[in-house]
Amino acid sequence: MSKEFEIAREFEVDATPEQVWDAVVDGSGGWLWPMEAPEPHVGGRGPFGSRVTAWDPPHRYGNRVADAEGVSGQTLNALDFTVEPREGGRRAWVRYVHSGIFTDDWDNQYDGAGRHTDFYLHTLRQYLTHFAPRPVAFSTFDGPEASRAADAFTAVGRALGLGDDTGAGAVVEVTGPEAAGPFEAVVDYRTPYFIGLRTDDALIRFFGRNRWGAPVGISVHDFAPGADAGADEAAWRGWLDEVYTRP
Repeated sequence: MSKEFEIAREFEVDATPEQVWDAVVDGSGGWLWPMEAPEPHVGGRGPFGSRVTAWDPPHRYGNRVADAEGVSGQTLNALDFTVEPREGGRRAWVRYVHSGIFTDDWDNQYDGAGRHTDFYLHTLRQYLTHFAPRPVAFSTFDGPEASRAADAFTAVGRALGLGDDTGAGAVVEVTGPEAAGPFEAVVDYRTPYFIGLRTDDALIRFFGRNRWGAPVGISVHDFAPGADAGADEAAWRGWLDEVYTRP
């Protein structure tokens, strides 16, 4: 049965309002995924067939779409960002609101959307603090069918070399794709459903979407000079496939 939802979050970040604005509207894939940049006026075309509902740089941006392109299980989707300066403009306060209508399995969709929102907005803060405005090579993909299993995400943490008690803030040696060899990373996010790793040149995100009936996923935001998104995907896809074929 269709039902409205709203997910609202507020946070401060060590970035100017202008830097936050650029990250939200440029569509580069630095923290979310590459997408069409919105036309810079109310009523203009936004990402995924949406229409811009608010345009006041660098303070307010919104878009809204019915029957969003590529968005299943929704008949309405709306996003709204409000950005205000703090500490003389050196920091920014951000309010984010995601609203709309879920058409089925409301509790599961709402739970998944809320938890993904927290991870995505954390990644936005990581991007603004450590990488913006460096160019990015972005890749994302899902694991094999076996990654839908109830315990599938536990295997990801162990394959990375993380202890079950390794939490956010830990500096670890990660067991990644064989060609890259072990590498040092900061665990910048860790819950039973998500793992975030930050290196000097990348944000690598692991999504335990098996919790909501989907495959485990990985996204790589690679800021290294000359980064190759295709090579990143091939390496990490091979690693993830191996996680679910090991004896």
